[in-house]
Amino acid sequence: MESIRTYQEFDGVMKHCRNLYLQKMHDYGCAWRIMRPSSITDQIYIKANRIHTLHDKEAMVDEGIASEFIAIVNYSVMGLIQLELGFADRADLDEERATSLYDRYAGESLELMKRKNHDYGEAWRGMRVSSMADMILMKVYRTKQIEDLEGETLVSEGVAANYMDMMNYAVFALIKLGVGNDA
Repeated sequence: MESIRTYQEFDGVMKHCRNLYLQKMHDYGCAWRIMRPSSITDQIYIKANRIHTLHDKEAMVDEGIASEFIAIVNYSVMGLIQLELGFADRADLDEERATSLYDRYAGESLELMKRKNHDYGEAWRGMRVSSMADMILMKVYRTKQIEDLEGETLVSEGVAANYMDMMNYAVFALIKLGVGNDA
């Protein structure tokens, strides 16, 4: 069944992203805790914009787009953590707590993906990776607008929902790129 395969692929990508998150945690701690959610949104913008740009021209920096999608996944998780805890004036999370929060949001993302996949019939499989990058970039612009409105929207979902969607599109792109097959 297609959905079971998708769940396994999703899990493989998330394990790959989580591993990098833990490696960076080892190297840098939770220095990202000082970032406001809007700064995290801007980091996602930088990554999504680079992917968007590289679809139109050759890269001058020797990094592929997979690393950018991985960063989008991890920054999205960090953004969700920041929305929950608020930003801090120092790196105030130990590895165990930061990992627990990561795992919780990865699980919530998987559950959201399952519900949407059910309703949309895995339409993402027919999408191009470049379209997924465009969707993420559009979600970034929406998020920036919601942040500029200080969350006061009329009919739109909030910042957290957009972080979840950006994370899921990035995971789908990584599945299509073959990341996490070995996890």
